[in-house]
Amino acid sequence: MKRSFIEVKSESHFPIQNLPYGVFQTKDKEPRVGVAIGEYILDLAVLDEAGLFNQTGVAQKEVFSQPSLNAYMALGKKVWKEVRSQIQHLLSEDVPTLRDDSELKEQALVLQSEATMLLPAEIGDYTDFYASKEHATNVGIMFRGKENALMPNWTRLPVGYHGRASSVVVSNTDVRRPMGQMKTPDSDEPIYGPCRQLDFELEMGWFIGEGNQLGEPVSIEEAEDRIFGLTLVNDWSARDIQAWEYQPLGPFLGKNFATSISPWVIPVEALEDFRTAGPNQDPKPLPYLQTDKQGAFDIQLEVHLQGEEMEESSKLAVSNFKYLYWNMAQQIAHHTVNGCNLRPGDLLASGTISGPDKESRGSMLELSWRGAEPIQLPNGKERVWLEDGDRLTMTGWCQGNGYRIGFGEVTGKILPAHGNVSASKGSMVKASK
Repeated sequence: MKRSFIEVKSESHFPIQNLPYGVFQTKDKEPRVGVAIGEYILDLAVLDEAGLFNQTGVAQKEVFSQPSLNAYMALGKKVWKEVRSQIQHLLSEDVPTLRDDSELKEQALVLQSEATMLLPAEIGDYTDFYASKEHATNVGIMFRGKENALMPNWTRLPVGYHGRASSVVVSNTDVRRPMGQMKTPDSDEPIYGPCRQLDFELEMGWFIGEGNQLGEPVSIEEAEDRIFGLTLVNDWSARDIQAWEYQPLGPFLGKNFATSISPWVIPVEALEDFRTAGPNQDPKPLPYLQTDKQGAFDIQLEVHLQGEEMEESSKLAVSNFKYLYWNMAQQIAHHTVNGCNLRPGDLLASGTISGPDKESRGSMLELSWRGAEPIQLPNGKERVWLEDGDRLTMTGWCQGNGYRIGFGEVTGKILPAHGNVSASKGSMVKASK
């Protein structure tokens, strides 16, 4: 098994087999690109300045001294592969170039605990899909009944909508409870106030690297080559706001107030050993969505909740990326089949990832079955929806033989609505007739 000269514990998310990219800064360093290795960040700008990437496609481009990954993402798969190979070589236990150069090591290695992680990319566009059949079925049963759970188009194409890139935030950013307009079942008129049904959505996202030209679709065969890497996503959701507003044009204020992502972007190449077959697709997709390549990945996912009154977090859900009905390549192929152009740094997300069991449901909406089955917490408290002060954390990893390919965490704490209005205690204003 490949090993680094840097000590990495077996349970670490960041062994030499992983090497995820991120953007970081310290009190002494401006924002720049690094990779995680064990408890450290390897500063790629320092290695570039030392000439250690001169034999790769990033030479003379200064892409690692940028405050985002976009310039590097745009260089394409061939360059990413060259750079990743060089980084693995430099970090290998039997390679002296970096290992034995104490001055270079001191400049290039930064403890993660001493760095601040930033958004990894300038996100021009964000698209959220609805690719989990279990999730779509659960939601459909709750709102339309078992006989009409899935809409007629759901098994024919990857359903999605365009989200709001400006409100995508990096992990550890607090999320304020949104205000909005809602309509309760016992009222004839809508009301305005803080969201009462705040939820999380367990998702995975992927960043587009090399884009496509307007009017030129990306084929299913080429789609994965456009993916720079994957990240954890929590697409916060205001269920009551969304329920009132979404017809006929879909999610708007109920979704665009915040989307949290983890700071580390895991290369597709690091996940190859965990590639697996996804669910059987019936009916057979149209030809532009057909592929013989296994498009799913065995990524274990967990969701943890810690309320203000809780001494430690409680596990809420356990799911897996392999449950997705529509894979990433199919989602990209469908997104671009009409000629839509994707650009470096664009973020695509899977939609809520739910599995076949109750504990694998990827949202409070499903876990509490729209409030009918409150979630029991270890301290005796219950949750139906997220409360002010709750901290929600998601994590994920692929389990190898003696190592993990981890995604780190995406976490966020719920702050009261604007003006310190509590969802449970604040006043609700009825709309005028």
